[in-house]
Amino acid sequence: MKWIDFYHSKRTTAEEAAKSIKSGDTVYIHPGCCTPEYLVDAMVARKDELENVTVTHILTEGKAAYAQPGMEGHFRHRSLFIGKNVRQAVNEGRADQTHIFLGEVENLWLSGQLPIDVVLIQVSPPDEHGFCSFGVGVDITMSAAHCAKTVIAQVNPQMPRVHGDCFIHVSKLTHVVEHDAPLLEMPQGTPDEVSMKIGKLIADNIEDGSTLQMGIGAIPDAFLFALEGRKDMGIH
Repeated sequence: MKWIDFYHSKRTTAEEAAKSIKSGDTVYIHPGCCTPEYLVDAMVARKDELENVTVTHILTEGKAAYAQPGMEGHFRHRSLFIGKNVRQAVNEGRADQTHIFLGEVENLWLSGQLPIDVVLIQVSPPDEHGFCSFGVGVDITMSAAHCAKTVIAQVNPQMPRVHGDCFIHVSKLTHVVEHDAPLLEMPQGTPDEVSMKIGKLIADNIEDGSTLQMGIGAIPDAFLFALEGRKDMGIH
């Protein structure tokens, strides 16, 4: 079968694709700006048909409706990185947190400690060879997709096609849901005075031409503000 025929045979609606999720399953969600909220909403809409579904991911954007009050018994979030959309659920004991280094997360499913039944991902349309790009967020999602029994992909023409080791072939997709929508964005806050002072202290030690690897939070943001005017900076 040609890849394009396979692709068309897998096209369906979000509602139909979400029926692949069964009670007791573990569902992994593509994190960050790649969060496929269209698919997540379809999953949450089935809450009355589902029991004890574990939802796991690192930092996501969007509503995270599965972690809201009233979802107990239907969904249980297992956080691998607490974001603002799930923090209240963890603090109130309605969700769990696994303390783990980011670089070690994928070992949870590669080793079988956290088997993944279903992954919800968002990718670019396929190229002429049938490969979709994970776009702006590869992270640990590629390994999760390869380990999962079911891969549900939101194919979004607004997802940038990024080169490198960041592709998945349409033959690996169980369901294809075509949905054109802007990517979610991570809003940038305004650092407070203390964060700005810390950021400046760090920035004073950084030379022009340095290569930076940035984290997430108020202090990294303040540090970037303090770098204004620097030259030839690189980002890893």
